[in-house]
Amino acid sequence: MSPRASARRPATAPHPVDEILPARRLVPAALQHVASMYAGLTAPPLIVGGALGLTAGQLSALLAAALVVAGLGTIAQTLDLFGVGARLPMTNGVSFAVVSPALATTAPQGADGLSEIFGATVIAGLLCLLLAPAFRRLLRFFPPVVSGCVITLVGISLLPVASVWARGGDADAPDFGSPSNLALAGATLVITLVIHRALSGRFLGRIAILLGMVAGTLIALPFGKVDVAPLAHASLFALPEPFAFGMPRLVPTVIATTVVVMLVSMMESTASLLALGAVTGRPTQDRTITGSLRALGLTTALGGVLGSFISTSYAQNVGLVALSRIRSRYVVTLCGALLVLMGLVPILGSLVALVPLPVLGGAGVVFFGSVAVAGIRTLAKAALGTGHNSLIVSVTLAFGLFPVAHPDFYDRLPAPAATVLGSGITAGCLVAILLNYLLNHLGRGTEADPDAIPVEQVTALDGAAAAPGPAWSPFHSATPPYPHTGTPTPPGGDWPAYDTDLVTGPEDAPAPPEPPFPPPVQGPSGEGESVGFPGPLHPSRHRDPGGRW
Repeated sequence: MSPRASARRPATAPHPVDEILPARRLVPAALQHVASMYAGLTAPPLIVGGALGLTAGQLSALLAAALVVAGLGTIAQTLDLFGVGARLPMTNGVSFAVVSPALATTAPQGADGLSEIFGATVIAGLLCLLLAPAFRRLLRFFPPVVSGCVITLVGISLLPVASVWARGGDADAPDFGSPSNLALAGATLVITLVIHRALSGRFLGRIAILLGMVAGTLIALPFGKVDVAPLAHASLFALPEPFAFGMPRLVPTVIATTVVVMLVSMMESTASLLALGAVTGRPTQDRTITGSLRALGLTTALGGVLGSFISTSYAQNVGLVALSRIRSRYVVTLCGALLVLMGLVPILGSLVALVPLPVLGGAGVVFFGSVAVAGIRTLAKAALGTGHNSLIVSVTLAFGLFPVAHPDFYDRLPAPAATVLGSGITAGCLVAILLNYLLNHLGRGTEADPDAIPVEQVTALDGAAAAPGPAWSPFHSATPPYPHTGTPTPPGGDWPAYDTDLVTGPEDAPAPPEPPFPPPVQGPSGEGESVGFPGPLHPSRHRDPGGRW
């Protein structure tokens, strides 16, 4: 083929996850991610530091380390360097599950106990790095009935966080739950919905969360709901110092507790990754989980060195991707870079801290709920009309919501068990996997139907999707493959949008071509009469070049 002819060939359109947006769209979308995760990212170090009575300088060091480590981990997740990362718009940050173990460990010693926490954090991060290749095998235990339950629980279990934010965040504050806080959260929610509806189809509609939070903050200013004190006392530059709280000490009991928290974080991160795969239209594969957990382990180990805690993936950012339909991973790459910059220049982080928690609560209703909707969409792919799957969903949701409705439900159990089961996401995930195995795969009368499993779930197992496959055909799959599977672009040369990728109607999807039927065969009477179709339709039952079946 001549160079001129090859130049005229249309270039393969990139998957929306790999799309590089122009700066006018990239920056606001990245700021939206920063704003949505900032409160959850800074809350654990603030709670731990406040309980230990740390000085202002020590507290600033904790915050700077949390921001820098979260930014580096987020960048690693989006870029996939040397097999580290998921190549998806995934964010990393400090896990809230570390608060209770950290306070229990440091209570007798005060700030001196932080060296034990950070030493155990390094060990837990290295263990996550080593377990990543084996942990990926869990993907085979996540058919739609399991992954749908887990994703739904991720969204539902986070809604109470939005309710606490909407009331003011601090239960000991005199205005916690006041009408003014609730009105501010409600106004932010209404403004976000109005912007999303009025500007639907435009870029401003896709950053409705960011615009809603800006509007809510402006409304809060005259009522004294915006705290400008952090901005006045923030330093201009701060560089995290390795082992700023002393050389790490390895205490077996602290390490055991921290490892349990690390396993919980790995489970929650895997659940968030499955949700993100469903939202972005790039199904999660086993190598995706491996790369993501490697990034999580390295980030956690680095956090132990710099003075941060165990990292996890943030589900609120998954909901933000679902709501905004901006799936580019480079948006989250910029978000990570901004987090690093905010850690090095604390005055920038103080600007984001101006957003009142009631405003974040109003916005959180939207993006936490979007995660639950993604789980419901996944559950729609499971055969819930059958007794086994409906039973799996009902029991899983019950176990997942027990600790959400009553946080002290498992308090009288041993500490490791209470830590694991105290996370509704982890408890629901374990129950769903166990019940799916017992009811759908063990013994007689099972209802596991391979034909009911979506093609992306099947091809994702054991990295099978990485091998090049045959050209796309309606006879092979009802769903066009995605670029990362190694198969060619489907007819039309572009990838479906998020809405059309998940919801298609008869008028949306073209009907597959009619298969060629065999010619009439001469019957005994000498006239042409049909002898019927030669057996059931199968991808291999088609005419060969000679016209034979």
